[in-house]
Amino acid sequence: MPKPLITNFKTLAATKLRRDALNIWTAGVQAIETQKVIRSAVKRQGNTLTIGRKKYQLNDYQRIYLVGIGKASFDAALALEKILKSKIKGGVVLCTVPGELQYAQCVTGTHPLPSAVNVRATAQIVSLLKQADSQDLIITVVSGGGSALLCQPYQITCDQVSRITQLLMKKGATIRELNTARKHLSEIQGGQFVRLAHPATVISLIFSDVPGDNLDEIASGPTVLDKTTAHDAARILQKYNVLNECRLPHCQVLETPKDKKLFKNVHNELLVTNKLAIQAMARKAEQLGYQPKILSAKLQGEARLIGKKLAQAVKPGQALIAGGETTVLVKNGGQGGRNQEVALGALEHLPANALVLSGASDGIDNSPVAGALVDGLVQQKAEKKTTFGRGLSKGQ
Repeated sequence: MPKPLITNFKTLAATKLRRDALNIWTAGVQAIETQKVIRSAVKRQGNTLTIGRKKYQLNDYQRIYLVGIGKASFDAALALEKILKSKIKGGVVLCTVPGELQYAQCVTGTHPLPSAVNVRATAQIVSLLKQADSQDLIITVVSGGGSALLCQPYQITCDQVSRITQLLMKKGATIRELNTARKHLSEIQGGQFVRLAHPATVISLIFSDVPGDNLDEIASGPTVLDKTTAHDAARILQKYNVLNECRLPHCQVLETPKDKKLFKNVHNELLVTNKLAIQAMARKAEQLGYQPKILSAKLQGEARLIGKKLAQAVKPGQALIAGGETTVLVKNGGQGGRNQEVALGALEHLPANALVLSGASDGIDNSPVAGALVDGLVQQKAEKKTTFGRGLSKGQ
């Protein structure tokens, strides 16, 4: 029997309602399992590589490099190495878990805040990109967490970037605001990865973790033409007053590349979205006898209020399913954790015979747990566990 995706499944599954909720959430996460997604999307037959609807002749390239950025990058790199094997001539994979690769170097960085380790690994990636030429192919994995992991600050230090990021998060900045600021404080994000790699061909395999799946927002869009401007970033930094608090009133923001010619040989392929997980959860809910209702695939807002909304919206016999990214305004030294906050927000508004589960698909909710669920058994003591907020109500 396969090992449960949720390590404390047996402890949590004390009731049928809980067991059903956990199985529904598990179905969603399994649908976006990284190696399975790569095997499905990337096919090789001899020297022909097929990704989606595009075909690439591997013999057309002198060298093929593998670059990975984000929390899904190690597993994706493992799968890509099995497909491409010795065609890969080198690479750097910057992720959050330790591991060994055969053809590329794996570096374990820090998240959600950048560090000197991230800066050093990013410098290795920059060096690799700069040596590539028009005869080379760079296959890149871009996934959630890449904004913090990929770090080459513009005219400020890594510690200062970390402090700015931390303040923006605590003040409740949206993921779009956060990434807009980070793109313009960086020399590699916001399409600047492509500027460094030009004129090489770049294939970017993208795993979305942002509401709406805007490619320029995912991991701060290193391989995508940026839609935001330096003015946008300056306005956000001013809105939250973070530069003054960091004692950087004269900090400069960098404009990102806007020349479309730089992106002529860039192919961005979106492989994973919230919708895939949500649809899988809906199918599982129906199999278990619930009436699935998809509330949203791009849920946003203050986590506690979202929790209240979910608790009040669920109806008897229904599985209410949503995916997105909420925000938390951290006060009084709290540690945050948006999924646990969603569950806590739902707790006092929860109807009888109902449950709300909110979980992060990467298994990390600003803590070693993935989120939390709340039901009648924990009305007074919410137990922390798992980013998709959802409600389930047992039919009468």
